[in-house]
Amino acid sequence: MKIMVVGGGGREHAIIKKIKENPNVTEIFALPGNGGIAQDATCVPVGAKDIEGIVAFAVKEKIDFAVVAPDDPLVLGAVDALEEKGIKCFGPRKNAAIIEGSKVFSKNLMKKYEIPTAQYEVFSDLEEALKYLVTAPIPTVIKADGLALGKGVIIAETREQAFDAVKSMMEDKVFGESGSTVVIEEFLTGPEVSVLAFTDGDVVVPMVSSMDHKRALDGDKGLNTGGMGTIAPNPCYTEEIAEVCMGTIFLPTIHAMNAEGRKFKGCLYFGLMLTPKGPKVIEYNCRFGDPETQVVLPLLKTDLLTVMQAVADEKLRETTVEFEDKSACCVILASSGYPGKYEGGYEITVGEMDGEVYFAGAKINEEGKLVNAGGRVAGVTATAETLEKAIEKAYKAVENVKFANAYCRKDIGQKALAAIREG
Repeated sequence: MKIMVVGGGGREHAIIKKIKENPNVTEIFALPGNGGIAQDATCVPVGAKDIEGIVAFAVKEKIDFAVVAPDDPLVLGAVDALEEKGIKCFGPRKNAAIIEGSKVFSKNLMKKYEIPTAQYEVFSDLEEALKYLVTAPIPTVIKADGLALGKGVIIAETREQAFDAVKSMMEDKVFGESGSTVVIEEFLTGPEVSVLAFTDGDVVVPMVSSMDHKRALDGDKGLNTGGMGTIAPNPCYTEEIAEVCMGTIFLPTIHAMNAEGRKFKGCLYFGLMLTPKGPKVIEYNCRFGDPETQVVLPLLKTDLLTVMQAVADEKLRETTVEFEDKSACCVILASSGYPGKYEGGYEITVGEMDGEVYFAGAKINEEGKLVNAGGRVAGVTATAETLEKAIEKAYKAVENVKFANAYCRKDIGQKALAAIREG
């Protein structure tokens, strides 16, 4: 089988490594991939948002199955375009990907179908938004309506910060047109949980829960990033809470999308907050999370391609999906200075280790060497019988991935270990 994976980050590398385990796979192409992914797939210089180029390549190479991994091509309709040419895909069509593509759509969907989420107001007029903020409860959460590379959410802890956030989105256009409309919502408290789920538009199969670490510095300090590390499973997400989520959030979301004529097939990401009033949805993503994928897929026992094909064929009910009863930890190695300015071009060396390296911001330079070329460079993942051992193994593995200005948080998983100790 010839497989095509659209995307070029750590998430895509994790997907590719897992798909490679299927003995029927003869070739994997990554569009565009990256220097690290090139070790496991043939990288093709076609951008993830170049829908025309993606389709042309898939048709020319007679691709048997395509995985569209990032949000942008999904929201732009890559799956629709590929399916029109008879190419089977894993990922939602454009009219379903809107669940991530528009915060306003997803909030209104939850309101209409009584799916628990934070209270909110929507504004397309700057003056109206500022007027509302004069009396709004603080802290508050301000979200750009459209896609913003996972950075379009600002938690304003003072009224001044709230005014600045709204002005930066609506007036200064820091997120382009994505911030023309904003959602201002209630600030929720409680442990955060990420749950990725396979769904064929009928059945929902949640994967192992995870805990992301968004802040750049130890102790959850510093700027928000795309994620500095993850652990799985999340100890705050108990079997009882999972049952509540299935009944009040997961299935109702799928049923709501079907009722709206927007059948969702692919991976639906639920960003949850376990509030004192029960689990609530913070956000939906229309695809695998990054870096959550890097801890969830290593724990998947069932063949990933088989599950993806079952999703595409709407036969998930007939497929058993199993996960290892283990823990995983992923530590992100970033370029020093990320998410601000950083320097690239430093050679990356990888020694022998007990773990996996998933490359993101890496490329092959003119001398044929692998060098850092992005903020988040690599995710180093280890699995073990316990979370404590997985964390220990991951940090030991990190020591074997070297480049001149490498930086990582030293406390990934510590919050989860504290939660386990507290029982």
